[in-house]
Amino acid sequence: MAVDVGDMAPDFALRDQHGAPVRLADFRGKRVVLMFYPLAFSGGCHGELCAIRDDFLVAAPPDVQVLTVSVDSMFSHRAWADREKFTFPLLSDFWPHGAVAQAYGVFDVDKGFAVRGTFVIDGEGVVRWKAVNPVATPRDISEYLQVLDEIS
Repeated sequence: MAVDVGDMAPDFALRDQHGAPVRLADFRGKRVVLMFYPLAFSGGCHGELCAIRDDFLVAAPPDVQVLTVSVDSMFSHRAWADREKFTFPLLSDFWPHGAVAQAYGVFDVDKGFAVRGTFVIDGEGVVRWKAVNPVATPRDISEYLQVLDEIS
């Protein structure tokens, strides 16, 4: 089942890199950029999350929350976040394995991890934009700012 533009974003509760529970519903009233990525410490994911840290967060409006999700454990996320100084939530979809990625239609069952799925969710919880890229195709982070301007 895939989530499409206009759908209510499926709610979830996952643990971040510090073990704190994070629910999508807690961000009602804010716009959310929800990014699924394959695996921590991989080259493509490293480049994308560094671009979020260095470029996107600097330019994003204050009512925007970035949430990133992979099947890595919260312990892997903590080590990666500490090393790279990622301050945004890195959420663990570890168990049940990939359940949130499956709910959004971005889980690659054969590989056991998510493809590069991005969902921009408005303050009411509605998916306003999405892009799903194959694992080998990096995302264009600058596109998110344009999308956010259009749905402000």
